[in-house]
Amino acid sequence: MSESSPLPPVRLTSEAELARDALATPLLSRAARLARWAGPDTRVGAGGELVEEQLPGAADALGLTGDDAAALASEAWRVAVDTGLVEIVDEEEGAVAAGADLALLTSGAPQDVLGVWLTALETVLADASVPDLDELVDAMDGGGEIDFSSLDWDPEAEAEFLDGVLGNLYLLSVSEGGVGEVPVPLPALAASVIVPDGMGEPTNDVLEQVSDAMMRLDDQFRLLEPVGLVDFQPVDETLMADTDEESSAAADDDVSRYGMVRLTPLGLYGLRARLLESGLAAPAVGDLADKGADALLDGTATFPPTAARAETEQWLARREPLAAARELLAAARGGDAGAPLRRLHCQQALSLVGLEAEPALREVLDDAELGGLARVWLSEHGAADVPPPSEAMIFWLTIDTIAAQLAAEGNSAELQGLVEGLAQQHGGFFAAAWRVDHPATPEVLEAMGRLHPDKKVAKEARKAAFKARSQQGG
Repeated sequence: MSESSPLPPVRLTSEAELARDALATPLLSRAARLARWAGPDTRVGAGGELVEEQLPGAADALGLTGDDAAALASEAWRVAVDTGLVEIVDEEEGAVAAGADLALLTSGAPQDVLGVWLTALETVLADASVPDLDELVDAMDGGGEIDFSSLDWDPEAEAEFLDGVLGNLYLLSVSEGGVGEVPVPLPALAASVIVPDGMGEPTNDVLEQVSDAMMRLDDQFRLLEPVGLVDFQPVDETLMADTDEESSAAADDDVSRYGMVRLTPLGLYGLRARLLESGLAAPAVGDLADKGADALLDGTATFPPTAARAETEQWLARREPLAAARELLAAARGGDAGAPLRRLHCQQALSLVGLEAEPALREVLDDAELGGLARVWLSEHGAADVPPPSEAMIFWLTIDTIAAQLAAEGNSAELQGLVEGLAQQHGGFFAAAWRVDHPATPEVLEAMGRLHPDKKVAKEARKAAFKARSQQGG
């Protein structure tokens, strides 16, 4: 995930819903139950872990059975300690008591609950970057000490790998046209951090790295699911035993057998919190709802269309239509480089406002910068007595619209079609366009010269751009 490109805004559920989801996660709910189970006779070791003889009792308290019961109870206890649900009151004796944060789970605000959950998430993420128990046992020397050099384990690299995978999963989840709530195949997610950009057909070595990474992620997502970060379908264990061609072909047809993962709503919240903590801009829909219209128009300039509309709807919901329209129009004025795009977003925002806003649009009919878009709005809403625009206003609005499209999409196919249509419909367009008193006129005409496929028309556009620049003293 690039640190320079702005992330699309995420659509989060309410904090109250997220807090309920957090309390319902298997790991945090177990940690809370153990914190309430702990009493005067509970004892912990030097690292805060439950002493071994008390693990069966903890597992019983959680209703856990089977081979993994003690390990699951130990993990829940560690989370209880790390999150402050349990407090070590006497390190020498190993005595514990309920921690101050335990009460937050029942009487705290949603933000308090989510704060406890975020701490639990960090504990699990740290665990997910550690080699599994079998590897640790294999690395023990004769004296019972772990030989970390034999593990081929770099803690920073492991954490960076997992952060990269989760960052890509977040980006896939929030991007326009991305996966959204659709699970991502584990091989595709592994490839997103292994396969170099621009590589066509991956080499056998790269494919082997992807396969290894996929199996690491299978282990890691198994750990991350109980804390509520992801919904995860593990790799089908029968794949490891498949040797005949028929079963291999079946696996190829069913990609879900290789594992599927998606972020939960709580997972989106948690990863966004981590991105913000690391200093990255990770906007959420609704961030601009209490800001001014200038912040809305500038802020949504980089948003995908669906997110921009959702943000604008939340902004409008907090305001009276007429006042909102006046504020939007005032913010849309300007001769700076970002002004055309602001006016485009203003026009899009006003399309969501009803006829209550009509007085605000009529107030700017004579405004050189806003009169054109005001006439468009009034006409689209069936208003009566809309004065026709002057030729100068039509040309100004045309230049402004193309400048906005350039800022929003660059040299897109849609813009090329618009340029071709203008040149075809108005034979003398370039002869008049270079005189338009708009700061972006030279840049727009140069772009039209680049985009038009007809060499003769393109040359006219470039000549007009030269005149426009000379007229503006450039």
